[in-house]
Amino acid sequence: MAKAKSEAKAKKKVGAKSDAEKHARRAVIDTALAMSRSGLSPGRSGNVSCRWNGGMLITPSGMEYETLKPRDIVFISAKGVLAGKSLRKPSSEWRFHLAAYNARPDMNAVVHAHSLNATVLACVHKSIPAFHYMVAVAGGKDIPLVPYDTFGTDELAAHVAAGLAQRNACLMANHGQIAIGKDLCSALELAHEVEVLAEQYAKALALGEPHILSDEEMTRVLERFKTYGQRAQNM
Repeated sequence: MAKAKSEAKAKKKVGAKSDAEKHARRAVIDTALAMSRSGLSPGRSGNVSCRWNGGMLITPSGMEYETLKPRDIVFISAKGVLAGKSLRKPSSEWRFHLAAYNARPDMNAVVHAHSLNATVLACVHKSIPAFHYMVAVAGGKDIPLVPYDTFGTDELAAHVAAGLAQRNACLMANHGQIAIGKDLCSALELAHEVEVLAEQYAKALALGEPHILSDEEMTRVLERFKTYGQRAQNM
């Protein structure tokens, strides 16, 4: 009797874990679809991941997002080892996703996009300075540009990790942008914010030299951002 109850309890626990993983895999797909359908990253470009079970779940390499099933999402361990039962190759950019999680243990999701205006700035090697106070949405006084290296390499992963050490988003030279978040929704939202800021900055540059807010002002803005939106209920 006791043995039967113990086995039933174990099966229930395994089932709950399986359901949670299916939900996480579905969430990665939904985020990739939202990124693509919104035009943030056209076609099969970009990639999405979330932290999972000591490693991460990431979109596969070169597959159309519309065709993805939960089984297509690839699990990679914290050591960068392909694990689980997936028959798919992970995104070629899995190294910088893993590097982002290692650099930022407080974050649980990564969205990488080849969004139009962020990529334009990245291709002329321009970061996004404090031309607008909303630059602080990425967690600092600017949105930095990290150096170029070949996609899928350890060298690029190191650049991304350095860029995200004190920021929640950065541009990647001759490549695109990357945003991280507490969850997939917040990472995707930040990627959209970065693209809007990139478009505004590019248009401002076309008219002349934008006025850049001072470090002192951005320090005040960052302090106010701590209680921005619903972060503080009693004010």
